Amino acid sequence: MIFFNTKKTVDKEPEKKSQENIDLQIINKMNQEFAVSLDLNETLKTALELIIVRLNAQAANIFMINDKKKKFECIASLHQDYLEDYELDLKDGVMGKAVELRKCIRVGDVRKDVREIAEFYFDLDNKTNFTTFSVLCAPLIAANECIGVIHCLNKKTNDKLFIEDDRKLLELLSTPAALAIRNAKMAKDMVEQNKMQKEVEIVGEIQKSLLSSNKEEPFPLAGINIPAKVVSGDFYNFNDLGDGKYGFGVADVSGKGIKSSLLMSKASSLYSCLSKTNFSPGNLLTQLNNEICETISRGMFVTMLIGIYDSNSNELLLANAGHEPPIIMDKDNNFSNFEEAGPPLGIVKKTEYKEYKLNFENSSMYIFTDGITEIKNPEGNELGSKGFQNYITRFKDKPNNERLKLIIDKVLDSKYIQKDDLTIVALDSK
Repeated sequence: MIFFNTKKTVDKEPEKKSQENIDLQIINKMNQEFAVSLDLNETLKTALELIIVRLNAQAANIFMINDKKKKFECIASLHQDYLEDYELDLKDGVMGKAVELRKCIRVGDVRKDVREIAEFYFDLDNKTNFTTFSVLCAPLIAANECIGVIHCLNKKTNDKLFIEDDRKLLELLSTPAALAIRNAKMAKDMVEQNKMQKEVEIVGEIQKSLLSSNKEEPFPLAGINIPAKVVSGDFYNFNDLGDGKYGFGVADVSGKGIKSSLLMSKASSLYSCLSKTNFSPGNLLTQLNNEICETISRGMFVTMLIGIYDSNSNELLLANAGHEPPIIMDKDNNFSNFEEAGPPLGIVKKTEYKEYKLNFENSSMYIFTDGITEIKNPEGNELGSKGFQNYITRFKDKPNNERLKLIIDKVLDSKYIQKDDLTIVALDSK
């Protein structure tokens, strides 16, 4: 009798080891396949197929946790339909318990389980045309974070019930699956970020194309724009109107980011189009304001200064919509500001903007955005208007396009830290 029992134990040992080897091979296979797959959908499908075959389950699905909504969302399913139509509460069913306890849970027979579990599955079965008998649910834990659950339903046996060994196995298989899903999700997020970054770079290139190019030959106007990021909320434009007249516009959109850059693109496009036929700065601002007020988002606005320089009469026509007062330097290096201004564009509909005529002889004017005067050094001190004027005086004898580049370069070389777009347009009288 003793000999018989010993023989029986010896016979079972190789069988148990054989099954453990098979399970190790499955885990190795999962790890190998997951290691080369960064496609989330492919990873999920592979995980479910391997798990459903090994556990001999009727159906399986993967629910991810949506942290923003605080819901379970089904992102992969085999042999159970319509789950993608539902968002489940994080406390629902055995899934909620698995996440709460951070361990694989088995419900041997749903119909004999506690009422809330049974009612949850009866309700879900009605919605998915499925009949649940037994459940296994393992949390997906990667980097100590629970990102979702693997949910297996009904064993393909006569009683359709999972046993304790099935629970232990799913717990084992869920670890490489969780890591693979996390890696694939991170790869997908990186692809999306890179795609978005590329789109932002394209927007930045489009914006640059909207700015006027500096002329190689002597020309009264020059501009420079150094975005703080890839896209800018500033713009400038100038052109030769013929007969010794030159038009120009400089603007700054409130806020930062894509939303501001899109408004900048709209404002610059409108200016480029309307300035070809409207040679009244005040009238042009009124037109632009009416157009921008139609579509601008709440809380956003555009400051803008528009002018026309007549080199024959040495006169300037200027109109200002809430923009920084331009700095004017005369032949004796004295500075003054043009202070007159109406409200920014996009705030008050049907605003009538006034224009002003100035004498402009043997002088230079600098139209800029607040990025240059409000730039700070490491001690937190702003450059300010006086500091800006010092750089203007320092390089006043250089050609205007070279002068602007030197001003920006020297400011940044002096340890001032750029956090906003830097834009300056220089106008020199002939």
